[in-house]
Amino acid sequence: MSDSAPNGSAPILSQVNLVVSDVAASLDFYSRLGIAVPEDAAGPNGEDPVAHAELEMPGGVTLEFDTDESVRVWHAGYRSDPSSTKAIMGFALPSRQAVDDRYAELTSAGYTGRQAPFDAFWGGRYAIVADPDGNDVGLMSPIDASLRTWPPEESPS
Repeated sequence: MSDSAPNGSAPILSQVNLVVSDVAASLDFYSRLGIAVPEDAAGPNGEDPVAHAELEMPGGVTLEFDTDESVRVWHAGYRSDPSSTKAIMGFALPSRQAVDDRYAELTSAGYTGRQAPFDAFWGGRYAIVADPDGNDVGLMSPIDASLRTWPPEESPS
């Protein structure tokens, strides 16, 4: 096992994404747990149903919540097997090319690609690979606001 990333850019844990049935209920739980939940985290005026929410955690990690419908937009592997995951760990990589390179390296080594790299609607390059136990690991480039699109289109399969 090497002690550094193959291309010299170690991934940084930046996100934990939970697939939940009710985002508002999850926000209420984590608020009661003691996590700071901004009043507008559940969308404008607390409108329901909310499909996605993000909480900035101390240390720079983002805790995100997505409904089944929301996660299907950006995760082809989840669309084909929704029972396969309820959490995705996200790692930040330094560039769009680094996402493609790391995905290619991992899948070439025999790890299962769950979402091939694509230009996501939020402006980042994004891919998902399963670790040896089948846990989903997201790889994301920095976000380029000029590449954001709306409404989101389903990621390529």
